[in-house]
Amino acid sequence: MALEKAVAHRPGAFKQSNKEHKHGRHRSKGSISISSKGKVSVKKLSKRNKRELNRDQRRNQAMQIRQSKRDEVLAKKRSLGGMDFAPFLVCVVPLNKDIDPNTALTLLCQCDQEAIVSKSSANVTHISVPRFKQRFSFVVPEREHDFAILDTLKVADTVLFLISAATGIENNEAIIDKWGNSILSTSFAQGSPTPLVVITDLESVVPKKRNEHKQQIQKIVNKWLPEEKVMVMDKNVDGVNVLRKIGNQKRKSILYRDRRPHMFGEEVEFVADTEGTLGTLKISGYLRGTALSVNQLIHIPGLGDFQMTQIDAPNDPHKFDKKNKDVNTMDSDDVSLIRVLERCDPSKQESLESENIPDPMDAEQTWPTQEEMETAEKEQKLKKVKKVPKGWSDYQAAWIPDDDTEFQQDQSDNDDQDLNDEFMDAMSEVISENSEADNGDQDFASVTESEVAVNDEKYDKDIDVFAEMEELDKIKAAKSDKEFPDEIDTPKETPSRVRFQKYRGLESFRTSPWDPKENLPSDYARIFQFQNFDRTKKRVMSDQEDKDGALPGWYITVYVKHVSHLLWENFKQTNAPVTLIGMFPHEHKMSVLNVVLRRTQNYNLPIKSKERLVFQCGYRRFITNPIFSSHTNGQKHKFERFFQPDSTMVATFYAPIQFPPAPVLCYKEINNKLVLVANGSLLSCNPNRMVIKRIVLSGYPFKIHKKSAVIRFMFFNREDIVYFKPIKLRTKMGRSGHIKEPLGTHGHMKCIFDGHLNSQDTVLLNLYKRIFPKWTYQDFIVSCFNENMEN
Repeated sequence: MALEKAVAHRPGAFKQSNKEHKHGRHRSKGSISISSKGKVSVKKLSKRNKRELNRDQRRNQAMQIRQSKRDEVLAKKRSLGGMDFAPFLVCVVPLNKDIDPNTALTLLCQCDQEAIVSKSSANVTHISVPRFKQRFSFVVPEREHDFAILDTLKVADTVLFLISAATGIENNEAIIDKWGNSILSTSFAQGSPTPLVVITDLESVVPKKRNEHKQQIQKIVNKWLPEEKVMVMDKNVDGVNVLRKIGNQKRKSILYRDRRPHMFGEEVEFVADTEGTLGTLKISGYLRGTALSVNQLIHIPGLGDFQMTQIDAPNDPHKFDKKNKDVNTMDSDDVSLIRVLERCDPSKQESLESENIPDPMDAEQTWPTQEEMETAEKEQKLKKVKKVPKGWSDYQAAWIPDDDTEFQQDQSDNDDQDLNDEFMDAMSEVISENSEADNGDQDFASVTESEVAVNDEKYDKDIDVFAEMEELDKIKAAKSDKEFPDEIDTPKETPSRVRFQKYRGLESFRTSPWDPKENLPSDYARIFQFQNFDRTKKRVMSDQEDKDGALPGWYITVYVKHVSHLLWENFKQTNAPVTLIGMFPHEHKMSVLNVVLRRTQNYNLPIKSKERLVFQCGYRRFITNPIFSSHTNGQKHKFERFFQPDSTMVATFYAPIQFPPAPVLCYKEINNKLVLVANGSLLSCNPNRMVIKRIVLSGYPFKIHKKSAVIRFMFFNREDIVYFKPIKLRTKMGRSGHIKEPLGTHGHMKCIFDGHLNSQDTVLLNLYKRIFPKWTYQDFIVSCFNENMEN
């Protein structure tokens, strides 16, 4: 039998190579290559696969990245206000109503003799300065309309604040009056563009006191803008310096605006359709921000959301001609100069459908007929009434046959109570607490004295007594809620197991499970929800960068279709500017928004939950009735009945979707004026955020024996004690326990605690239920603004 040939073992690349003995002799490169026999080190192979760079290569790569970023910044800076790009849009805002901004604008127009000045139909002043190779557009919004100033600041590149030195320095409020302070606070809350503060009329001050006067104004300005240095503008040289500062200063980025295409309308024309009351609105202006596609939706503050039919690119009417040193003008009859950039594609255009249409037969096995529904409604309106002797209990009355019963219509008070309970009114418990006091006040009639002075009559004409009484009741209820949070009195007429049947007990508010999809209201079938909101936002932002359409810096004309003629006529009467903002996909659809709000110092009274408020969330303005909750971590958040002063809350309401970040302003109508009461930012667009309402039932010790005690006044019948027996008890002094058994039939119960109970302690029982906002969303358009002012 022949011997088999032995197979030699061939080591792989990962063979362990031990260190040789250091014999002291030097090995040549040839001996090393012969010993290695072509093998390559594993470390070198891994570096080659990972494409790791050496020191020189890394230094060269960093230098190339740095140079590309520098070139990008320089190109962006040179494109702003350049001769071939959109001019700097400057909003001129005086900080005192006595200052005339047109005087400062006239000085800017006359400061440079070579500058070319032109105006558009929307009162936009264009200044082309050849020495700077830059263009500027100045807008002066109406001072009587605060929202016009805010809408202009949304799309402006720079805001020019004017301060007059002629108002005097003795009274600090005269320099920046109350109206100026409100404009500053609201502009900073919504995101102010790059600011520039200018002092005018400084030459009216005595020369010896000019420097001191300027320093005192600088101190006042530093309270609002700590890093801003004021400039003087009284001469032509000062005007040139102001233009140079506007063109060279560092730009402030506003994310929610810069990520969207936006435009200030300089030429606006309404073309009515041949049939109906609708028409097409043509808006011309310089596009800023990002590219605008004709298939996306746009939002016009004061008018609403619309679709576009066409985008044209006419010649720039304010373009500076370097050869002729003049401004190109385009005749209206020259149609050949207008080229169509894009027309809408109905298959790709976004829909204006904002709500989901729920299917009433979805997830239903059976559906009652119309006759059954009518019969059920009639039975709900009727109730059984039995005539029983005085003093009989419900158990004794149950033995009376149903033939002796009478049917009566239920009172309106009970209907209102059921309605409020259905919508989970935030003040239902507070009303039940003060019901006896209110009934007592109704027995008395208001009596006025016959002999009243004339001055008192004039004074009383300006006072709304009912509004003051409502504010007084609100202050009392808010104070009671602050001192005794969520505590209510147990009703005596209605069993607690019936009155609080929608509530439940929790072992721990933070860790106890609660299904967010449980018992959702019918309005949740009308809204939209993302499976992954962050992933959708990331995809939308990436698609925005690669979008085709009109590029920023172009002078374009947008055709907005289906604009109401009546709405446009009302809008023109307000003299408000026409601003256009492009919307992201899905931003027209309704969902549940959560915003974080912080109270301002303008209004010191508490704000009740579900109270009518005006919100400005990003670029959109609307009216709604929010519910407030605590701003905490976790899945469950405690419902707050009042938005107390100097506090931070989360407001939840139904509104169109918006992608954060977005600033939020909250207004309240007081004496036919809108007052800024809170500001904050958009937290999330999450319908699964659970707002949990808590109520606290209180009882008092009657007998105490070591760790057990007899508690009374928490319930008033035996059945309620048995019903709420599994729920854990706690006391204000930190004890915890549970109900052991009821004693008698009048609400006494024996309870066991973890320690000796103090006789002055109060026993508490917490109940919880989830609440949802009401569907009260309404766009704040021109008609809403006029109605608020008239009322």
